[in-house]
Amino acid sequence: MDSQANSLINPDARMGLASAQPGAAAGALTGAAGAGAGAAELGGGFAQRFSSLSQMRTNPRAPLIIAVAVLIAVVAALVLWTRSPDYHVLYSSLSDQDGGAITAALQQANVPYKLSENGSAILVPADQVADVRLRLASQGLPKSGSVGMELMDREKFGISQFAEQVNYQRALEGELERTIESVSVVRKARVHLAIPKPTVFVRDREAPSASVLVNLYPGRTLDEGQVSAITHMVASSVPQLPFKNVTVVDQDGNMLTQPSTGSGLDATQLKYVQQVERNTQRRIDAILAPLFGAGNAHSQVSADIDFSQLEQTAETYGPNGNPQQAAIRSQQTSSATEMNQGGASGVPGALSNTPPQPASAPVVAASGASASGSVTPVSERKDATTNYELDKHISHVEQSMGGIKRLSAAVVINYKRVVDAKGHATMQPLTADEYAKVTQLVKEAMGYDEKRGDSVNVVNSTFSVEEDPLANLPWWRQPAMIALAIQAAKWIGIGIVALVIYLMMVKPALRRAFPPLPAPGSEGEAAAAGAGAGGIDGLGSPDEPVLIDGGSGPTPVGGTAGKLDEGMEINLLAFENEKQKFERNLDYARTIARKDPKIVATVVKNWVSDER
Repeated sequence: MDSQANSLINPDARMGLASAQPGAAAGALTGAAGAGAGAAELGGGFAQRFSSLSQMRTNPRAPLIIAVAVLIAVVAALVLWTRSPDYHVLYSSLSDQDGGAITAALQQANVPYKLSENGSAILVPADQVADVRLRLASQGLPKSGSVGMELMDREKFGISQFAEQVNYQRALEGELERTIESVSVVRKARVHLAIPKPTVFVRDREAPSASVLVNLYPGRTLDEGQVSAITHMVASSVPQLPFKNVTVVDQDGNMLTQPSTGSGLDATQLKYVQQVERNTQRRIDAILAPLFGAGNAHSQVSADIDFSQLEQTAETYGPNGNPQQAAIRSQQTSSATEMNQGGASGVPGALSNTPPQPASAPVVAASGASASGSVTPVSERKDATTNYELDKHISHVEQSMGGIKRLSAAVVINYKRVVDAKGHATMQPLTADEYAKVTQLVKEAMGYDEKRGDSVNVVNSTFSVEEDPLANLPWWRQPAMIALAIQAAKWIGIGIVALVIYLMMVKPALRRAFPPLPAPGSEGEAAAAGAGAGGIDGLGSPDEPVLIDGGSGPTPVGGTAGKLDEGMEINLLAFENEKQKFERNLDYARTIARKDPKIVATVVKNWVSDER
């Protein structure tokens, strides 16, 4: 019995229990010949194959080594990434000729460069952008860029007036292009000026014109304010250029400026008319919707807007008031005195026209007496002129454009829905009183003015309602329900296919890869873990009870182990991993310890004696 215990407790078995190696433990716990030995050799081959992995996994320093290696790799990647140069845009939107010339110059100067994905930009290291631009500028690159007023600095001596005018126009166009390109949404701009030849004749003068082509960044647009700003900026830069002669077009050929319409109104005026009509219509609909419901009243409004600008000055005088209370503006008085030599005498008629008689000596009257035919008295004249201030009123009226000349509104109202006592609904027209009230409401909502000539027409009629052909279909034939059923069937089919794949392929593979562990204390499974039908080495056949001498007599250690099919045993050993093998051997050793503790004492004694 001691020999049997010694054959069981050997250095290999001790190593299997101490170092947790499944192959050695299997050799310690299984020693039968035949099929049992072959199964042990197969298990040992798998153990040797995964021994390095098991040792690395059980090594406490392995996670530290892996962490250090990962840290070194990350640091190296960061260092390489930081050392890579940061590329910035050197030039973009270049022509093919300029792009080829610039790349050739960069290759000749040994300057690293990259092209963007679409080839529209040339990228160089960020710390060399300014230096490379200066080098290329000294070589006259790029050549297709816009030129400004620096063109006037390179004029040749003896240049003609026509050439000078052309250069000035080119320089002005280039400056305008640069200014327009400074707008955030504009990537590139082209400006063309049509300046007529100057003439001394006023009647023959023509206004200049300009056209602007803007190339916008993808996804960006110019609003009306920006287009108006570009238009006025170009018009202000060219003498005698009206802003209406400036045309702005984008890269897709869309007209961005607002051309005049055929009705004589420009786009802004037409938009204002539409806004007035829309606001008036909204007010009418808002006041009728609570009365008749949404969709039962519709209105249309037409507005006549006066865009003429009137400036008028009037001077009126009030009637004359009381002179005593009126203010005197000016007053003039004149007086005259006249002495006559003699008055006319004689009988009127023909006798008065006879020649005078010879003169006679005058008769002098005595003092204090008057002779006959005495002299006429002195005449006096007085004139007085008084000017009073007038009640004058001067008014200056300047009427802005955009006044409403006339409004016309057309309103159509559906019959009202009336429900009788039995619950039947009928459509009835409006009464005369209701019609008058609705008309008055519409007038108040639109701001009706009879003096202005406004007109309102309200019609009460039945609306034509189109019946929905799908309304009478049962719910299972509704298109929405059919679409929902198709969608649900699609997902259900996907779920069924996934379930079939899991049951037919995934679950069997998981069972083969991770077989279930034996229950602790199971004698049959513990015997099967011995990898053979022979039980413990040197203890006889599998059908016989195993007895070990513990000092007090023979004691049964295990029962009869079931015979396993050789193919199933090989398949099981092929898919078991290291951990499962170790746990099975450990469970078997625990079973032996629970059955007979004396054998454990014998094992310990043998270990101590071997170490001595």
